[in-house]
Amino acid sequence: MIVVDSSVWIQHFRGRSSPHQRMLENLLRSGDDVAITDVIYMELLRGLRDEAEVARLRPFLLETAILRMESLEDYELAAELFRQVARGGHTVRQSSDCMIAAVCLREDVPLLHDDVDFTRIAEVSELRLVA
Repeated sequence: MIVVDSSVWIQHFRGRSSPHQRMLENLLRSGDDVAITDVIYMELLRGLRDEAEVARLRPFLLETAILRMESLEDYELAAELFRQVARGGHTVRQSSDCMIAAVCLREDVPLLHDDVDFTRIAEVSELRLVA
């Protein structure tokens, strides 16, 4: 199973070709298990322009495996990841990225992304990234 971040899904849904988007297409074509987190679900829905887009995309998202934040320990891990990146001299631009990373770490699943924050989180943790 591979978690795919909203940064890649957005490229995919908008028809923007990139190495990450092409990797997602290959995963979907080959039938590999692709997942999102509850935070990614929210990020994707918040970016839609209108209810028609929500109505079109929501059923697809709900058919995708959704990994969820489960306990305060997940939030504590997300906060620790944020602090670890900061100690390394960087700032995670969106704390929601730390929440996504915490779920991936807990579930021991790799993350396909196109967001420098995840690269920085992986530098200070065991987060596995898909290259």
